[in-house]
Amino acid sequence: MENDTNKRVKELEDKVKELQEILDKVFKTERYIFEKTVQFSDGRNIQTGRTTGTKIGTATDQKVGFFNKTPVVQQGAISAPTGGAVIDAPARTAINSIITTLQTLGLTA
Repeated sequence: MENDTNKRVKELEDKVKELQEILDKVFKTERYIFEKTVQFSDGRNIQTGRTTGTKIGTATDQKVGFFNKTPVVQQGAISAPTGGAVIDAPARTAINSIITTLQTLGLTA
């Protein structure tokens, strides 16, 4: 009977040690690596810091897709319009604003 109890205690100690190793890996790391889809419940948000900010993709060759589009690397720069008549000025201003916004968000170089 005592051997049976000792065996069970040893098994429990081993399981606790195994669980502790798993928890150490999860909570004592600088990053989490998911090998499955991450899904958020409806109405849940992703909150980020307000000082430094948060990046999605830390290199221009990392692929990202939005709204079910195929993920792609950062797209090339969009050239600002040049030339044209004075009447084109409002359109040029609007296009430049779009370019600036896309660049600021990192959606284009």
